[in-house]
Amino acid sequence: MTDNKQNTKPNKGLMAKTLDWAYSKAVVGLTGVDSAYDLGNSYLHQDGTLSQQVDSLIKWQVAKAATSGFVTGLGGVMIMPLTVPANIASVIYVQIRMITAIAYMGGHDIRDDRVKSLVYICMVGNGAKELLKDVSIKASEKLITKTIEKVSAKLAAKAGEKGVTSIGKAIPIVGGIVGGSYDAISTRVVGKVAKKIFIDSFDENIPAKE
Repeated sequence: MTDNKQNTKPNKGLMAKTLDWAYSKAVVGLTGVDSAYDLGNSYLHQDGTLSQQVDSLIKWQVAKAATSGFVTGLGGVMIMPLTVPANIASVIYVQIRMITAIAYMGGHDIRDDRVKSLVYICMVGNGAKELLKDVSIKASEKLITKTIEKVSAKLAAKAGEKGVTSIGKAIPIVGGIVGGSYDAISTRVVGKVAKKIFIDSFDENIPAKE
């Protein structure tokens, strides 16, 4: 019984693969789902300032995440070659795509390794600040590996703490009010962090630029 529990809980390595999968799909898009470029452009064409456009994007993504069944309705996720519960993989994909779109809206190259690392860091939400120093200090080819290891460990731990894996195991789609509320809250948090890093004060958030 103990072994089964451990097997259903995403570990650091599996979470890392899920993040990489989600990022690559966010950049090129999934069947029937806009890429981060398309998503960002759709909001850049709206009225208002850049800050207002980004707020609108975050608000809409949060609303979608709160809707039961929306996240796991993504066709590409269902054929994902990973063994992470569908609700976790789906939420990660939606959040990664949102963050990447925000980075693009801020004029950043989302194929750049440094930007990719910052996108991953946004996924830890309020814990992002402690990881930001590594982006400037270790800006090398090992940057992505080290960043994704830290982010994956935090996300795997968070999944266990919040009981998200239990929800995914018991219900094949995001579980109503409980799952939707958690997804919406976490999406709002990472969206605000992404806006702060990529839009509001990108340079100020990176120690080497101070």
